[in-house]
Amino acid sequence: MRMPSAAPPSPPAAERVYAHVKEAVLDRRFEGGTLLTEGELAEAVGVSRTPVREALLKLEMEGLLKLYPKKGALVLAVSAQEISDVVETRLLVEEFAVRRAVPLPAPLLARLEELLDEQRRRADEGDLRAVAVSDRCFHAEIVRHAGNQILSKLYDQLRDRQLRMGVAVMEAHPDRVAKNIAEHAEILAALRDGDAEGAARCVRSHVSRVKVLVRGEDR
Repeated sequence: MRMPSAAPPSPPAAERVYAHVKEAVLDRRFEGGTLLTEGELAEAVGVSRTPVREALLKLEMEGLLKLYPKKGALVLAVSAQEISDVVETRLLVEEFAVRRAVPLPAPLLARLEELLDEQRRRADEGDLRAVAVSDRCFHAEIVRHAGNQILSKLYDQLRDRQLRMGVAVMEAHPDRVAKNIAEHAEILAALRDGDAEGAARCVRSHVSRVKVLVRGEDR
């Protein structure tokens, strides 16, 4: 007689708090300038304050929060310098990677088409967080296929900042959702045509736009 399988163990308390807060910061439910208290977070997640402190310390190390003893944790706003640094790093990595993607391998073509379709579907559903994730995955897939593990790891370190900025842009400029998808289609078309320099120009225009949009200087 088969015994019923045991339910998988739940994640440790600190991990649950960490995931709860990080997700809320990245999708901007906790915006920059929000003060989080240990008591409120402990109640929201259903844990004691000790794992809350552990989770907040980890998030402070990642640059998302600033801890203030006996007060709580302040969600840090995205600074102009951070925006500039992320965009410059993305350009260095992504322009190199998109040139390396020519000629376009069939598996990469199929994956990029799949991600573009997913982005359209998520946009129709109005799920900005999911749109930002599929948007980021589109770029990350090109970087991964460049075959440079050091650059891939460097790019992965930008993930949280990319997601946070992506949601901010789409909330402030809803029309950019469709424009981002169209610009991804242009990148893919250039890759499909074997035009490495054309694809790099599309990437530069597309990624550079993030800086002015997050600052609210352009549409």
